[in-house]
Amino acid sequence: MATPAAPTPPSGSAAGAGDAQPSLVESRSIDWVPLNERHGRPRSLFSLWFMSNAQVTTLATGMLGAALGANLATSLLAIVLGVAVGTVFTAFHSAQGPQLGLPQMIQSRAQFGYRGVVLICAIVVFSLVGFNMFNQMLGADVLTMTTGVDAGAGWYVLISGVAVLLAIFGYSWIHRTQSWLTALFLITFGLFTVVVPFVVPLPADALSLANFSWVAFLVQFGGAAAYALGWAPYVSDYSRYLPPQTNPGRALFYTYGGVFVGAVWLMGLGAFVASAFQGADPLEGVRDAADAILPGSGTWLLVAALPGLISVITVNIYAASIETITIIDSIRPVRPTRTLRVVTCLAIATAAVIGSLLSTGEFLANFSSFLVVLLYVLVPWTSINLVDYYLVRKGHYVVRDIFTPNGVYGAWGWRGLLAYAIGIVAMIPFVVTVWFTGPIAQLLGGADLALFIGLAASAIAYVLLSRSLDLGRERAAAERDVTETGHQAVAFTSRRR
Repeated sequence: MATPAAPTPPSGSAAGAGDAQPSLVESRSIDWVPLNERHGRPRSLFSLWFMSNAQVTTLATGMLGAALGANLATSLLAIVLGVAVGTVFTAFHSAQGPQLGLPQMIQSRAQFGYRGVVLICAIVVFSLVGFNMFNQMLGADVLTMTTGVDAGAGWYVLISGVAVLLAIFGYSWIHRTQSWLTALFLITFGLFTVVVPFVVPLPADALSLANFSWVAFLVQFGGAAAYALGWAPYVSDYSRYLPPQTNPGRALFYTYGGVFVGAVWLMGLGAFVASAFQGADPLEGVRDAADAILPGSGTWLLVAALPGLISVITVNIYAASIETITIIDSIRPVRPTRTLRVVTCLAIATAAVIGSLLSTGEFLANFSSFLVVLLYVLVPWTSINLVDYYLVRKGHYVVRDIFTPNGVYGAWGWRGLLAYAIGIVAMIPFVVTVWFTGPIAQLLGGADLALFIGLAASAIAYVLLSRSLDLGRERAAAERDVTETGHQAVAFTSRRR
């Protein structure tokens, strides 16, 4: 099928906004990216997702198992397996971006409906604001430790101000910045990682599995899996400008590699620091470990870590603004202008600053609970979205109808919403939180298997419910959409290069 040279933007409120020519400040948000604006190569996804994970919040995640008594060997095993599992889903979502040219949550209207997707978007916005609260707290601690000045709210405003400025510039600048910061990270933390095992002593049993604890292992596993999976709801936001001819396997490979290497590296460092400096918080542990190598170098290492921390706040602000516009458009159609994107970026940044000021409690305790809840609410969504894309509709979507409540996907996708509810309910007997432990989890001694139950329950339910879909009618509508607008050149199943 021939690819139109000048595709027509979709009709409706959310379509057609944005400039045809690239500009300094990105103008697009939830609208489809025309073929003449597609650019880049999938290898850029490696540095973006590597650097998004190669920062001190990830390092703190690697200390969760140690907080429950896990030694280094147990923590490392849980980290590698947890990140490996969680990243699978994130990577498969990333491969959707080039094929559809749409943000992740807009595409989810096909499963949950034009208005039904608001529920999932609200959960994602909440999680992104939560992540940025923790990121800001760490960033403020870095500035306090390195300058000796406890500016309190002033540090939050400074950090968020820099981060939101980059988010406003948008997609291309975020990719470039992450590439530059990758080089900085490899020089600083790369050297630190190579040297620190030879300088900092570990407990005698640090690498032994003799006193293996399933509870500590599963907490660390769940935290690592949730952290890697947490990118899934917006990972294709950062691949949607790639050309539609991009090989899905290459997009998947570079995304998986970036997330896996960055997350395992930093979580592994976190586990090492927790083992060597028991009871230390993440930043103190890193500083003390670096000072053991060269006195005074700990301060400079923390300074070098700050840009990466700010950049991941940017990644979250940018994505949350897109989710927020999706919510607004789903309630009352709007034109997704550059101004609207700027305003939502500012609103998201402000919400995180306010949340940071109001938060209390120990960092790791709060962060662990946050990751567990995040895992529970995201697992059914990722299962439904991937099953729909790869097994049910097989990449064939009517992009134009995604932007209208009267299209083939309707206002409320009852199949997706019901499958989501089934997944949540199925997980309840298996969950383990600080507030509630399911009865089956209690019988298993506190082992948390909810992840696997939720994935299976939602997938099976959605496949069964989707048997009543008229896929033939949808396929015909998708082909007309291609012919009339050029939204999709061909289905993903035949895109190979």
